[in-house]
Amino acid sequence: MIGSSVLISIIVTAIVGTLLYQKIGNGVYREKSNAATSEAQSLVDYTQSQLDATRYRTDISLEKVIRGIFKASEVSPTTSVRETIMLATPATAKFSTVFQGSSNKVLLSTIPQSLRTQVRKNFFSQSMRVKIRYANRPGVVIDAIAVGRVVGIPPSSIYEIYYLFPLTQQKQLISLIRGWMLGTALVLVLMIALITWYVVRKVVLPVREVAEVAAKLTEGDLDRRLVIKGEDEMGRLAISFNEMALSMQQQISRLENLSRLQQRFVSDVSHELRTPLTTIRMASQLIYDSRDSLDTATSRSAELLIAQIDRFEMLLADLLEVSRFDARAAILETKEVDLKPLVLKVVDQLQANQLKEFSFVAPDAEYQALVDDRRIERIVRNLVSNAIDHSENKGVVVTLAQSEHEVAIGVRDYGIGFTERDSERLFDRFWRADPSRSRLRGGTGLGLAIALDDTKLHQGVLKAWGRPGYGAHFVVTLPKNPGIPITSEPISSIPSDQPSTPFVEFDIDDI
Repeated sequence: MIGSSVLISIIVTAIVGTLLYQKIGNGVYREKSNAATSEAQSLVDYTQSQLDATRYRTDISLEKVIRGIFKASEVSPTTSVRETIMLATPATAKFSTVFQGSSNKVLLSTIPQSLRTQVRKNFFSQSMRVKIRYANRPGVVIDAIAVGRVVGIPPSSIYEIYYLFPLTQQKQLISLIRGWMLGTALVLVLMIALITWYVVRKVVLPVREVAEVAAKLTEGDLDRRLVIKGEDEMGRLAISFNEMALSMQQQISRLENLSRLQQRFVSDVSHELRTPLTTIRMASQLIYDSRDSLDTATSRSAELLIAQIDRFEMLLADLLEVSRFDARAAILETKEVDLKPLVLKVVDQLQANQLKEFSFVAPDAEYQALVDDRRIERIVRNLVSNAIDHSENKGVVVTLAQSEHEVAIGVRDYGIGFTERDSERLFDRFWRADPSRSRLRGGTGLGLAIALDDTKLHQGVLKAWGRPGYGAHFVVTLPKNPGIPITSEPISSIPSDQPSTPFVEFDIDDI
């Protein structure tokens, strides 16, 4: 803002100063021109009367009058310093140029032909800007105003007489004015810059303070407040900002308390339900083991009971894991693991290989990585289970690939896929794209959320691609050794048969 103000002030000052300078300069030269014309007119009239007087007065000789013409600059102390040139007209020059000459050896060529033509055509005096040059001073050039008129020299000669008035004083005056104007412009620009700096500083410093306090609030320092100074706009801004910060602090505190209560509730309920669930499982297991001796309906009920208890236990396990992530109590227990048999184990447990169209792609013999095998197994189980549930019997492809420092697991299905709107909540807890749709297996909506948390814990990357009617593709990329950043993707998130479709990406920086 200071730079813009200074630049604008320089431009405005330059424009106004230039216009004023031109006006003042033109006025000074115009005033000098008028004065020179008036003085030259008087001199010509006096000279003509002296020349005419030589006809009938014996005390005045023509030679004396001519000498006086070239000494006109010394007539009186009150007259302006000037030079005189007298030139014979072309008609007179054919016979004689005896009276042709100049004062102080001024070159006769100082008078341009255009001015001489105007003088011969008009009775009144004519003026023009010229440059005086001297025969005895070759390097001297003086700006001047030349005023000319025709005079008659007895008995019948016609000459042009020119009075040259130097503009030395006027140029000095204009130079003085220019210097003062430049100095004044410099002082003015400097004052504008100082005033702008002061005003901007008065505005920017409080805004900068607001920005600093806002940054501290963003970093979590919710106790920071602005110092209220005065009752002007900035003071009211500080009051409003402090009220906003207080309201935000109170709201965040309420949300934190609510979140802690919710997390504790989930954790407590999950733990408390395990004891009665264990008792229920023991009792139901006894019934299930003796189902062969029961009637058909009771036997079927025992099977359903065991299945739902298994599902209930999985839900409790997921809730407990979520509570560990919320409490930041989840830790990795890493060891060297070959991921190929681990993935095949999950596929066998889920009976994915019994699908009509299932394929497992793992060209290498081993896929060694330093990981927590329990969590990796859970990631694969959640992704494969999710793919089976949403494949609509159109096939599932599980792929393993690796690079020098990374290993990737891809799970592709050709089922319902998901929309861009669904992708915004794809990894939210307890969220389902279509809760009312009948699926092969019941789900809690926690599987993908836990898979993402497990991937983050390994400092890995989880990417998901989906398109309605074309299925979905989930790719987990893990570093073979913890702490080494991921620099390549052994498996592309976008399937090769859908090169132009968009995908949604989730990695360790996602919240």
